[in-house]
Amino acid sequence: MTNHKSLMYQEIREIPAAVQRLLDESGPAIREAANAALTLDPSVIVTVARGSSDHACTYLKYVAELTLGLPVASVGPSVSSIYGAKLKLPNALCISVSQSGKSPDIVDLAGAARAGGAMTLAITNDAASPLAQAADRVIDIMAGPERSVAATKTFVTSAVAGLALLAEWQQDRALLAAIAALPERLARACAADWGALGAVMATESSLFTIARGPSFAMSGEAALKFKETCQVHAENYSSAEVMHGPVSIVGDGFPVLAFAAADAAEEAVAGIADAMAGKGARVFATTNKVKSASVLPAVRTDHWLTDPLALIVSFYAMVEKVAIARGINPDAPRHLRKVTETV
Repeated sequence: MTNHKSLMYQEIREIPAAVQRLLDESGPAIREAANAALTLDPSVIVTVARGSSDHACTYLKYVAELTLGLPVASVGPSVSSIYGAKLKLPNALCISVSQSGKSPDIVDLAGAARAGGAMTLAITNDAASPLAQAADRVIDIMAGPERSVAATKTFVTSAVAGLALLAEWQQDRALLAAIAALPERLARACAADWGALGAVMATESSLFTIARGPSFAMSGEAALKFKETCQVHAENYSSAEVMHGPVSIVGDGFPVLAFAAADAAEEAVAGIADAMAGKGARVFATTNKVKSASVLPAVRTDHWLTDPLALIVSFYAMVEKVAIARGINPDAPRHLRKVTETV
């Protein structure tokens, strides 16, 4: 593999600075939104997003449910844009995430949620976008221009923006301190050597990604990135579900990537990783608790909820190299555009 300086390569390495800019410049908006959410005291959170942004929402779902005890539901944009259904969302917080803020279906559902009684928050890279205009409050993720089709720094900054909102909402000092330390940790994560997995995926055509808890969102994002940047068929499963049927596909040498943070699910994920290795899979895991799977270096942060963010940055640095090794331009995947506007 080469160090070809694609736009994706450059933007991955801009992530630490982008996160710092988000915390510095959008901190007041995050705190104001958190105070509004605290005052509202919602009974439910609903999310609106597609693609990588939806994976950011999955991450926030786990964080909110684990720390606030609030149920979080993803609402399909077509409910409003195609079917015209009216939503009943009194005492709800609706979080819409979109890097461009332009997709008509996302904007439409955000408006429908507001009309249905929800307090609406847009997390976007364009504070003047239609989505921002449709929301009660806006958090600008401050990622700067992202020219590669593959979202990397906008994914991470969207996730951090939502995480900071939840941490400010609870006044969780330990989590806030970990978020403040993230830029340095993410810079280290960019340099983590996942070359062993990259060498395997330079020639393989399929794999599973698995995880549990907040890291499950990163597993889903990883599967998407393998598909869009490397033309590799990747399927994301909860490690609790993969043994219920999908494992039948696994044969000798079948690649599996297991995401594990230093949290309550780490040993369970390690156990499934080893079980799949025992069935002949070639398993790579971000934990040293495995016995049969290969260990990938994982940059641990100052909190179990921020660990997954470092993992996805290390993954991004690896997958860009895999795309180059496979002769694919990661900046311009076939059939894709930077902004996808669906109805």
